[in-house]
Amino acid sequence: MEIRFKNISKRYRRKYALRDFSATLSSGVYGLLGANGAGKTTLISILVGLVRPDSGRITVDGTDVRELGREFLSRIGYLPQYPEFYRDFTVTDFLAYMCALKGIPAAEGKKRASELLEVVNLSDARDKKVGALSGGMRQRVGIVQAMLSDPAILILDEPTAGLDPQERIRFRNLITRFSKDRMVLLATHIVSDVEFIANEVILLKEGRLVCQDTPHELERECAGLVWTVTVPEGEDLGQFDKFNISNMRRTGAGVTMRIVCRGMPHPSAVHAEPNLEDVFLSHFGEVEL
Repeated sequence: MEIRFKNISKRYRRKYALRDFSATLSSGVYGLLGANGAGKTTLISILVGLVRPDSGRITVDGTDVRELGREFLSRIGYLPQYPEFYRDFTVTDFLAYMCALKGIPAAEGKKRASELLEVVNLSDARDKKVGALSGGMRQRVGIVQAMLSDPAILILDEPTAGLDPQERIRFRNLITRFSKDRMVLLATHIVSDVEFIANEVILLKEGRLVCQDTPHELERECAGLVWTVTVPEGEDLGQFDKFNISNMRRTGAGVTMRIVCRGMPHPSAVHAEPNLEDVFLSHFGEVEL
């Protein structure tokens, strides 16, 4: 399967949420990265048919999604950024209801829901009311409902909101297992969500496509821009305010910083291997490189 976005634009009043966005997706995990307000949710809303673009089109294997209609939507599993739940439903009842909406036979849906609850460590909560769950638990219920129909395309908008570190790890492993021969689009501003599982990363900034490539290639293009420097206690740290600092910590030797910038930030600075967080900072940092 191949999905193509062709010159997608969407404007709200005078501000563009998306502007001439074009990209091609096939099987694999795609990390849609951008700061808050970059246009990630707008792009997803257009893809799932909640919002109409002002211009441009989306095709699936060459056919416009508007022509495919429900046939295309039936292949999608979707978790919105702010999912709404029926709080008085038990987890089991809610998932049974979602299976009915998706046209999944009851027996098949019950089996599928049970398997997924086990995977996201919610089996013990199956009889609890959704309204009694913590935010992280409700988010995991949302992930389960998105995967109930075993979709060919899984679209997740900020899926790890409210998850603790162990749950994030479990989620990433789940997505990796699920992604075989499927397409997963994972929108987030949390770099660690996609750093180790994304086959490709799509960077959005102010509604425009900045780049689309593998994490390795994006990191390679950032080579030479990442530095580490340790300055002794008492040295003026204000001299580094003009740089993008990704990390700062105190050690026995003083203050150690990781800095993303084009020139040597300090006489004692040495180059460091870039990671995806450095790539993100190079595009979205407070200081323009």
